[in-house]
Amino acid sequence: MNALQHPSAPAGMHRDEWAARQQLAACYRVFALLGWTEMIYNHITLRLPASMSGADKQFLINPFGLHYSEVTASNLVKIDLQGRVLDGSPHPINPAGYTVHAAIHASLEGAHCVMHTHTTAGVAVACQQGGLAQNNFYSAQLHDMVAYHDFEGITIHAEETPRLLRSIGNKPAVILRNHGLLAWGATLPQTFAILWTLQRACEIQLATLSMGPAIAVPEAIAAKCTRDALQFNPNHGAGQDVFDALVRQVDRLDASYKN
Repeated sequence: MNALQHPSAPAGMHRDEWAARQQLAACYRVFALLGWTEMIYNHITLRLPASMSGADKQFLINPFGLHYSEVTASNLVKIDLQGRVLDGSPHPINPAGYTVHAAIHASLEGAHCVMHTHTTAGVAVACQQGGLAQNNFYSAQLHDMVAYHDFEGITIHAEETPRLLRSIGNKPAVILRNHGLLAWGATLPQTFAILWTLQRACEIQLATLSMGPAIAVPEAIAAKCTRDALQFNPNHGAGQDVFDALVRQVDRLDASYKN
């Protein structure tokens, strides 16, 4: 069957783009389910394969002004690295999301998906002088995977991006100091698994801070935990099973994201 005639895809749209739109829209609903929303702000972006459209580094982003629970496959906006809308969408995009996400998609070859949140636990740890503490089950699984970037204000200025990229290096879990959390990965489920682990580590740290000194995890044990963690590993699904389970939960509540 010709890709453009795939029964699930709208007329004129490649089936791979439609599949990417549905997966990304589902992820927005998962974030809403988990309470990882910030009114109409923050972003999850997904880069489209060059082989699909004939042009590299196009990506999908949420329409600015909609809550995550309102995002659907059809209202996601396709843009290029310059922020130009490519699909005729009537919706605007948020410059703060475009600036950071475009820089990462453009410069990190493995960054097919980028996620950014302002959760209470994430921002709280980002404000801590010491950052993420290696003292719990979840932070131990992120040994040598976490980068830090100093706060420079609202991320709408392109001149910050070279410094951001230097801060990130090749580490997929990022703490934006005084700001929030960010993760990137080769697939959406893998990126979700990284961000979920980082978020969970922050939640545990936030609870621990109220109880006094915590027990540190030794470097060798933390490194072992990261090697043994299955959720990031492509040989063990790289988070696909976890993401699928959450999407099934979303489907039982409201499957309108597929439209």
